[in-house]
Amino acid sequence: MVKVLGLGDNVCDVYLHTGIMYPGGQALNFAVYAAQMGVQADYMGVFGQDEVAAHVQQTLDEKGVGHSHCRSWPGENGFARVTLVNGDRVFKGSNRGGVLQEHPIALEPSDMEYLASFQLIHTTNNGFTDSLLPILHTLPSMVSYDFSYRWNEEDRLARVCPYVDFAFLSCSDLDEEATRNLCLRLNQMGCGVVTATRGSKGATVYDGAHFYRQLPHLVEPVDTMGAGDSFATAMLIHLLNAMEPERRTKWDSELFRAGTIPAALDQAAHYSAQTCLTHGAFGCGTPVPESVRARIYEGG
Repeated sequence: MVKVLGLGDNVCDVYLHTGIMYPGGQALNFAVYAAQMGVQADYMGVFGQDEVAAHVQQTLDEKGVGHSHCRSWPGENGFARVTLVNGDRVFKGSNRGGVLQEHPIALEPSDMEYLASFQLIHTTNNGFTDSLLPILHTLPSMVSYDFSYRWNEEDRLARVCPYVDFAFLSCSDLDEEATRNLCLRLNQMGCGVVTATRGSKGATVYDGAHFYRQLPHLVEPVDTMGAGDSFATAMLIHLLNAMEPERRTKWDSELFRAGTIPAALDQAAHYSAQTCLTHGAFGCGTPVPESVRARIYEGG
């Protein structure tokens, strides 16, 4: 069975207009979506010690996502302030990961065997994990990385691209030609497969030999939170399932990639569209606790 890990950020997305908070964060969303797709999924990150963290941990248990190698530090868990405009989520600031800023993950010897047990490790620009990528690159696991909108930071590209098998970018402001050029550039810098999503304009993928296009499966969105994360997850899980058991041997075949990427993209578009019909990244909302309401709403 495919086994994957989300490594990095977790938050609660606090919807200011309703007073409801939903578990989220790019790495955590990946783990939850993967579990919902029927594979074994764990999450490894850093929790604060407050009611926000407690809700995220309880949700992981309910979703069957392991988190045995997470860290916990006194202080506030990550949160983001959010509102909706015509179903599209709009961020209104955050505490930038809470305790994760001061206590990013430092790998211990006991972590290495654990990490090596996963077929794929997915991490993100918000996880404070960039310094871990050279280590992850030495493992048998494949590595994926979500740049989100930070693909134009040259120092980030230099420290990330040589170490990732799959890169994901949010490029809604680029036209198709600029998107293709960006995909080509990141591939030349070391990224294996580069996937650029552009919202209603669809997705463009470059695998080092061919470009692929995927149009969105259009729905009337309730909430677009998690749309990009669910697209990436569904694409990756489809590819990993197709690769089993040979994995890299199959993936190195240009013919295999050409035969599997289009189907993976279609599944990703479908799964992402369904995500837009749910409040929060995947539901599991709860009222913001009184104990944390003042500091969360400050500046909101």
